Order: sequence, then structure tokens, then C-alpha cells
Amino acid sequence: MSKAMTTTAHAAPRPDSLTTRLHDSTVRGFASDNYSGVHPEVLAALAAANEGHQVSYGEDDYTARLQELLEEHFGAGIECFPVFNGTGANVLSLQSLLPRWGAVVCASTAHINMDENGAPERIGGIKLLHVPTPDGKLTPELIDREAWGFGDEHRAQPLAVSITQTTELGTCYTPDEVRAIAEHAHSKGMKLHMDGARLANAAAHLGVPLRAFTRDAGVDILSFGGTKNGLLYGEVVVALNPDAAQGLVFLRKMNMQLASKMRFLSAQFIALLEGDLWLRSAAHANAMAARLRTAVETIDGVEPTQKTESNGVFAILPAGVADRLRESFRFYDWDEAAREVRWMCSFDTSEEDIDAFVAAIRRELAAHNEGKAAR
Repeated sequence: MSKAMTTTAHAAPRPDSLTTRLHDSTVRGFASDNYSGVHPEVLAALAAANEGHQVSYGEDDYTARLQELLEEHFGAGIECFPVFNGTGANVLSLQSLLPRWGAVVCASTAHINMDENGAPERIGGIKLLHVPTPDGKLTPELIDREAWGFGDEHRAQPLAVSITQTTELGTCYTPDEVRAIAEHAHSKGMKLHMDGARLANAAAHLGVPLRAFTRDAGVDILSFGGTKNGLLYGEVVVALNPDAAQGLVFLRKMNMQLASKMRFLSAQFIALLEGDLWLRSAAHANAMAARLRTAVETIDGVEPTQKTESNGVFAILPAGVADRLRESFRFYDWDEAAREVRWMCSFDTSEEDIDAFVAAIRRELAAHNEGKAAR
């Protein structure tokens, strides 16, 4: 190596805008658990993994350790495939379950149907057969609305079911509910995928181990989320029943989800799973949502619409109130026509954040009511 190359490689970092914070770190919001930063323990794990060289594309010590940890949580005989994001995890999982002519039954509100820009269909080549549900949860009876036409060459074959835990509406499947779906699906020759973007929140709500409502309940393949629970980025596809999932090692590369520096994906999940960080963070987010739900239930004009079983609260507000609230706290409309909004909490939401938001809701509703009275 030349002297010039050596000097450049070890140059001190420049004190310029690259190291300047570009946002106001005091601003808080309730739009998404993706808005939060990275948990300090995860950042520390990334820094520790950054020293020296490791073999690329998953042949590293961190990914091997992640496999061991996932076996501790889900049992021996599983296979894990770290990927970049949730959409990639879902597409990869579903592709591995299905032939080219296969279709997936899911709830109409499912992330794969509503929020992945057609990726399962466009990238995965998978027909989605979606069913309306009142609470985001499928049942055997609801599945049967689309689980028909087996052997009919004119119909995409419903060969898999996808459920979300917790659901997009913040509701949670019990182990018995998952088991009933799995048994029903398997009896029809179908396989079961679980989108576990908020899997840890479900475990915190249910008070049971992760495997109790996944592998032990009959789930064949799992998209295990990390980004919404304090990771910088990353999810893991976990083949709980490897016999049901074909070609994952090839499909991950085809779907552009194979990380060359995989140790940094795996190191984050090690930080999450080696102790109880996954549960601590999720339980805290759930507790903050429960605090918010309890508070808004006492406010005249706020109408909660779903059970609060994880880290989200859904509610209907009077016309115009949501937009005024968003001048101080960002959050999203869920059903704009119905004036239904969604408020999400994360691992770093504080009691003070909740109390300040509740106070803002009270002020805006008081102003709204005064305006109505004046008219």
C-alpha cells in the first residue's frame, strides 16, 4: 500500500456537517414505531461488531450465534435468514411456501395487501385473496371465504394463509386462535405464514414465550420484526417448519435481501434476543399505549375503535381536531373518511410524552367544543 493510500485510510474524521445533527431531538410523535431511534444497547452491539474482519454473506460468527439464539426461543431444527426489511421478509417467506400458481389468503387490512405497494404480487408473483375482518384477525370461517376452488385450473390455488401478529389494528391473536387457524389451514393442504413485525409486542401482551403462539401453535414460517422494536434496520425470516419452505437460500438472493455484511444485521438481533431487551422494549411500548388509552377514554369526543392489545391506539376524533393536533404531534389517519386515527408508541416513548399529548388532545377538543357552542 502506498504512503498516500495509508494516510487517506487513517485520516481523522472532518468536523463538518457530516457529524451535525440535522433534526430537533426534542420533537416527539405518535405516527409510527419506526420514527424512534435505535436502542442504545443495539448501537453498542453494532459498535462491538464493527472491529476487525468477518466472513461476508452470513458465514460470520454473529449469524451463527443468532441461529443458536433463535433455536433457544423457537426450538431446534429451525432455520434463520436475516434480511433488510419487513416487505422483503414477507415476500421471501410467502414465495418459499408456494408454487407459481399458489395464492395467499389474508385479511384485507394486512400489510402485505395494503402497505407493500403490490410487492407480494409484482415481485413475488403471488395472488392475494383478502378477506374483510372487523378487527384485523382471520378465523377459520373467514379463511373459508377464499379457501375454495382447489383443483380448478381457472382459479389461483389458495395454498397459504398469512396472519399478522399483532394485527394492523393493534389486536392480538391468542395461542389458541393461531392454533385453530393452523389446524384448519393444514387440514386443507395450506401452509401458515405469520407477519411478526410486532411479534415482541404480542408476547408482552400475552405473557407467554415467543414459540407458544408461533411454532407450538403450528406456524410454518415467520417474519420476525426488529425495526419496530429498537433496531436500526433488519428482520429475520425464521423457517419454523423447514420442510414447508423451499429454496429460501436462493430466494433471499433473488429478492435482493442478502446482506454482504450480515454480521451487522445479526448483531442487532443478538442484542435484542440474548437477554430480555426484546421483551423490555415491547412491554414498555405496550404500557405507554395502555396509558394513552386509559387517558383518552375519559375525554369526551374521543371514541376508541379497537382493543388496545399492543403499542397502538385507534380512535375517532371530531372533524378538524386531528389536523390541529398534528401541528404539535405527528400521527396518521387510519380511515380518513371515518375520521379514525392511529397513535403508536415505541420503546422510547415516555410517560411525559403521553401526558403532553393527552393535554394537547384535551385542549383541542375544548377549543372544538367552544367553537361549536359559539355557532
